[in-house]
Amino acid sequence: MFKRILCLILSAILILGVIGVVAAPRQEEVQMPDRLINARSGILMEASSGVVLHEFNPHDPMPIASVTKVMTMLLVMEAIADEKISLDDMVTVSPHAAGMGGSQVYLEVGEQMTVEDMLKAVAVSSGNDAAVALAEHISGSEEAFAELMNERARTLGAENTNFDNASGLEEENNYSTAHDIALISRELLNHPKIFEFTTIWMDSLRDGEFGLSNTNRLIRFYDGATGLKTGSTSFAKYCLSATALRDDMHLIAVVLGAPTTNDRFNSATRLLDHGFANYAVVNEEVMAENPLPVIEVTGGVEEELEVGFYNGLNFVVPRGKQNRMEVEITLPEQIRAPIRAGQKIGEAIFTADGEELYRAEIHAMVDVRRINTWQMYVRMLGVWLKG
Repeated sequence: MFKRILCLILSAILILGVIGVVAAPRQEEVQMPDRLINARSGILMEASSGVVLHEFNPHDPMPIASVTKVMTMLLVMEAIADEKISLDDMVTVSPHAAGMGGSQVYLEVGEQMTVEDMLKAVAVSSGNDAAVALAEHISGSEEAFAELMNERARTLGAENTNFDNASGLEEENNYSTAHDIALISRELLNHPKIFEFTTIWMDSLRDGEFGLSNTNRLIRFYDGATGLKTGSTSFAKYCLSATALRDDMHLIAVVLGAPTTNDRFNSATRLLDHGFANYAVVNEEVMAENPLPVIEVTGGVEEELEVGFYNGLNFVVPRGKQNRMEVEITLPEQIRAPIRAGQKIGEAIFTADGEELYRAEIHAMVDVRRINTWQMYVRMLGVWLKG
């Protein structure tokens, strides 16, 4: 009897064990928390090259709250660069702009403020009313501006993004991804004038009557911080596009859907620290000891061709290797015209400790047309006269 009971107990344990094994999820189905990012999504990108240094769910679309204003600021800066508007323009506040809720600078209907002050209100205090006023100033309406935002997103390759407004206040059709926000932030960094606004810690509007305090605390507490934009709602949770510059390396850390404000800032800090500690940027200064030669041209109006890196030279390497790099240059001794600017002529291979780190194309820097008969005659006559 005892043996029978023992067998039944052992059988039950075995069956429960099998059930447990069957019911347990496979290890690859369990998504472990990221070691740097305590949020739903995040990414670390080096700005000059666009290289991604770390990522976690980077392409998951999600609400982004006021991080939307990164695109708003980009379109404002581009409108200024294209001379469609100026920082001194006066912006008149519409009833629609004045009616914005959430974070605001309490603009009144009919109030006028310069583009510069409006941009300050957006960059520092995340003013929804100022963002909408700027949108209307540029495009006539917020709806038209949102169309412009989406068009610009497509040109930047932000394929998983949709903007429904200029502020991020209404979120039903306003979403993006960490990767797309990094792309948009990267483009904004091409307008260094924006740093005059995004690096302000405290300021004021209306002749000092209305105080401004930056919603991005990294501006005060993180070495090299240059911006860029915070955002938070109950739906989007806590979001941030943080940028920082050290040793000629500009990094972009995007954090979306963090559970608390501390989590977003801590996650961004860890991402930026990781980038600065482990990577370095290499640019054209590396060629100082290996200048590119001038290439002989046959059959061209010009007899020599200047070559270089047509779109510049920027790449990221593990920190320390930038000081041990060697470069192997492959170029022809001569080339026949015609030649177009940007045409690939050769390549440069960068190595360290025998490991290839980067391969860059070398291009023609100018056009060289094919020489015609009359030009050839004039050239030969000149050679004869000199002789």
